[in-house]
Amino acid sequence: MHSFLKNNVFSISFGTTLSKLAGCIRQIFIAAAFGVGITYDAFNYAYIIPGFLLIIVGGINGPLHNAVVTVLTPLNKKKGGIVLTQVSIKLAILLLVFAILIYFNARVLIELLSPNLSYEAKSIATYQLRILTPCIPLSGFIGLSFGALNSRNKFFLSSISPAITSITIIFFILISWIFNQEDTSSNFLTFTGLLAFATLTGTLIQFVLQIWEINKIGLLRLESKFKLFKNEEKRIFKLIIPASISSGLSQINVFIDMFFASSFQGAASGLAYGNFLIQAPLGILSNSLILPLLPQFSKLIIKKDFRGIQKNLTSGIEYCFFTTIFLTGFFITFNNQIVQLVFERGAFDYAATLKVKHILIAYAVSIPFYLYRDLLVRTYYSIEKTKFPFQLSLAGIMLNAFFDWVFIGAPIKNFGNLSPYNFGVVGIILSSGIVNLIVCILLAPNLRNEDIYLPNLDLLKKIILMSLGSFIDSTICFNILKTTNKLNSNFGEFLLLIFGSLTFFIIYFLLTKFLNVNKFKIYQNNI
Repeated sequence: MHSFLKNNVFSISFGTTLSKLAGCIRQIFIAAAFGVGITYDAFNYAYIIPGFLLIIVGGINGPLHNAVVTVLTPLNKKKGGIVLTQVSIKLAILLLVFAILIYFNARVLIELLSPNLSYEAKSIATYQLRILTPCIPLSGFIGLSFGALNSRNKFFLSSISPAITSITIIFFILISWIFNQEDTSSNFLTFTGLLAFATLTGTLIQFVLQIWEINKIGLLRLESKFKLFKNEEKRIFKLIIPASISSGLSQINVFIDMFFASSFQGAASGLAYGNFLIQAPLGILSNSLILPLLPQFSKLIIKKDFRGIQKNLTSGIEYCFFTTIFLTGFFITFNNQIVQLVFERGAFDYAATLKVKHILIAYAVSIPFYLYRDLLVRTYYSIEKTKFPFQLSLAGIMLNAFFDWVFIGAPIKNFGNLSPYNFGVVGIILSSGIVNLIVCILLAPNLRNEDIYLPNLDLLKKIILMSLGSFIDSTICFNILKTTNKLNSNFGEFLLLIFGSLTFFIIYFLLTKFLNVNKFKIYQNNI
């Protein structure tokens, strides 16, 4: 059993690392090829609906994946293959009808999602959305096959699968550069359908590889027997529907943000680049800080040890804010160096750097509330109290729409802006941060109703002291940067970022130790 776990953890970790690396290189290539230009802006709107389905329906740990793992794991190959085939056929028909509707109504959907986008950008987005529509029925089988493979302990293909699309996009961009070398008048790639065709090709490659792997393990059963295993089918669909609704709530906020962002040129591209830089460390923190707590909560709930839950959750909250406040200060201090080193080349010029670094700062301010909300929501789900966080998620959607509208000047068609304050795309990001803060303020005290009492005042005091430490640290490092930031080469900027990061970490560590809000120990004995 130990060997089984060790081998699977290695294959998942290795595959996920390769996927993240491929994703990083993909974004660097996209930035160099398209910058914050109209083509990448349009693609971000065209990808909203197909991307939603590829992530929610076809993603690893998505509703389809989890439902299939639950139902297929106890079945033998023959029964599992028949159930998988029956569900695949029905879901494919449903999603195919949905894709056809989207194809013929692409212009209307783009108009709804991005009402203030320029006419040219809307035309490009419509063209790209039509190219991407085959991804919709493919997403269903991809999600099902992820679950089927994992139900038979095949994890590597699932974890590396996202890298296939990233590598395909990189390949398409390279080929386009090679064939357009003679055109030296512009750094931008002019073929507006390139990203859409590359994404569709990558999705098709995933589909073919997964059919091959499903057949290899004996789960591809072309002879479907629709009258058999109806209970297993019903179980899968019963698990899919509520999970899809719950997972989709967070994506609705993305739709709302993109709707308001359409008022600003290059906003969609800037949001994509800024969000990419933030999500990598946030994903690592979420997995390393939150996931280990959830099994502990489940065990303590069985024992009805609410004091134990309170102690573990309080410790988790402290570590959550300690790390995220550090990240906030780090991104604010080194935003220029980070954006320049990762993106500034080719079509991604200095003007694009200015735009994305302001977006990065806004995202950085919101990091602590994002992770704290994630921790609290998962705590509620681990103790099987889902009603209140679900209600707050619904309320959060309405609040997000309201704050987005207010922070871009409260515009009303034919009347102009009601407010003199228009923060642009930065306001849209700050809106999400404020909504997350409000949700956290409501979630934390409500835990008392579940017999979990958090020391909220003590936690608030520690958070203030951590923020003070990060502010002092940021001020010191920013002043050091002003005196040393005269390097023009990328290598010089890289060295500056490395040494600056080490300096920032050491100062933050020592300051938080001095303020007695740092529980991390360099040396630990008898563990």
